[in-house]
Amino acid sequence: GTGNIVEAVRHWKQIRRELQELKTMHSGTLKSFAQEQRVPLVLVESVRDAQRLPVVTFVAGGIATPADAALMMSLGCEGVFVGSGIFKSADPPRVAKAIVEAITHWKDSALLAKVSEGLGALMPGLEVAGLEPQMLERGL
Repeated sequence: GTGNIVEAVRHWKQIRRELQELKTMHSGTLKSFAQEQRVPLVLVESVRDAQRLPVVTFVAGGIATPADAALMMSLGCEGVFVGSGIFKSADPPRVAKAIVEAITHWKDSALLAKVSEGLGALMPGLEVAGLEPQMLERGL
């Protein structure tokens, strides 16, 4: 986890861009796309027409504060995954509860401010460009 909300915003924007691209595809291109992605054409057409996935659209990566979670909801996300943002905070249970409140009541700025008070140290954001890629060695 980076704690850098920019990553979640990029992820969401990519999803939105790809949904928009489906709208521009004519029937032959759409059929080829469905074959390449190995999904039924009727599903691709449904996603194109609805401009949403047929499942809850979650975003993840970089969400570390109640404000981060509320921002993602305001951009149109339907759910948020948070891992490191909670567990790398000073008070994980309290931060988790605050993030749930922020997701549930993301339009209520007064409540968002209230649940964000006194959370203690939150996960600091890291600049992704400066990170060294690391691969976890498993099964060795």
